Amino acid sequence: MIGLIISGVVVLLLIFWLISIYNNLVKLRNRRENAFADIDVQLKQRHDLIPQLVDTVKGYATHEKTLLEEITRARTAAMSATTVETKVQAENMLTSALQGLRVAVEAYPDLKANQNFFQLQEEISDIENKLAASRRFFNSATNELNTSIESFPANLISSSFGFTRQTMFTIGEDQRANLEQAPKINF
Repeated sequence: MIGLIISGVVVLLLIFWLISIYNNLVKLRNRRENAFADIDVQLKQRHDLIPQLVDTVKGYATHEKTLLEEITRARTAAMSATTVETKVQAENMLTSALQGLRVAVEAYPDLKANQNFFQLQEEISDIENKLAASRRFFNSATNELNTSIESFPANLISSSFGFTRQTMFTIGEDQRANLEQAPKINF
């Protein structure tokens, strides 16, 4: 009789332990999804500002048509992306296109002095800073989830319930190549 009670207690403890691990995985997955929702808010604000920025630049930089079209295409792709992976890829393309615009603007002193352009640039810069913070939080949440999914004994439960390793929000290969190059300084 005592053996049966001990066996029952052990089984109950094992069940509660498994439930605890599962609930922790769900909590971590939800934290990651919430972190990506924060990124989405910032991306929406950036997407809303881009047409205004492009319109402002159009008046000054008429021969930069290709660059402006690239920004518009990248924005459209970013807005239509549905998964985390496609959003990361599309946003990296948009960020790269916006960096190209910043370089092109240097050739237009009148545009740089334009108050509307200056204000839009400040707003986009502020959003980029918020995006960077949101991405750091997202990557931290993703790392925590991935670590939990891959750690023993949670990995036994995670694979049974379909929890898989998740993608980080990275800067992309082309931007990484730019970052690895030494900056050019002209005097």
